[in-house]
Amino acid sequence: MEPNGSRIAHGGKAVFGARLGILMLEAQFPRIPGDMGNARTWPFPVLYKVVSGASPDRVVRRKAEGLLPDFLEAAAELVRLGADGITTNCGFLSLYQREIAAHVGVPVATSSLMQVPMVQATLPPGRKVGILTISAASMTRAHLEAAGVDPATPVMGTDAGREFSRAIIENEPSMDVAAAEADILEFGARLAASDPAIGAIVLECTNMAPYAAALRTHVGLPVFDIYSFISWFHAGLSPRDFGHPASAPRPWRERGSDA
Repeated sequence: MEPNGSRIAHGGKAVFGARLGILMLEAQFPRIPGDMGNARTWPFPVLYKVVSGASPDRVVRRKAEGLLPDFLEAAAELVRLGADGITTNCGFLSLYQREIAAHVGVPVATSSLMQVPMVQATLPPGRKVGILTISAASMTRAHLEAAGVDPATPVMGTDAGREFSRAIIENEPSMDVAAAEADILEFGARLAASDPAIGAIVLECTNMAPYAAALRTHVGLPVFDIYSFISWFHAGLSPRDFGHPASAPRPWRERGSDA
């Protein structure tokens, strides 16, 4: 480390101030505030990379078949650009968690499902997590196990709803947001009522985050989503500096060790 009081700045990447890289599906449906694909959702800067050919239908219904090389290349590009951690904007990409993490060598959080074990650990004995997903018909044991989730975890989908699942998976250019919220509330309530032991809900779908507060009020249970997960994830990539007296003068750098 340079002498006390040094103001030496260190580089090493192309873009600074955005530690989180987000792999995006190629889609045109509306991304309202609260959706992770809306940059105004985040209280910190992010980097985006759209993966060509990764339609909602292909990723959700067809298990992102044939897209692994594209996601690996896109994740590596984000890291080269400056990202110190990678996430994605579809919970079904848990299937690629191990491969992407191995490829890029930085922390990777592909899916909101990954927080299920953590939320489970916070609950009282006898209580458990329930998962609300955009497509229960497409959610497999493999998706859950790749995220470290017990396959016996209760799962409810919005598949039979009027608006939300159809508009997102069919990649429609407009969406009735009130009807989408009604779907989230209806099937979230069904999930909570399906098992009296459910003590918290995790939203698999990243597009459900705008409705998390309404669902929390509706069912009276804690609700966790991609926003809660990635806010926690980013806090490790960029811990808050509380200033004096804990902080001391040190070189400025975003990547690598101060050693």
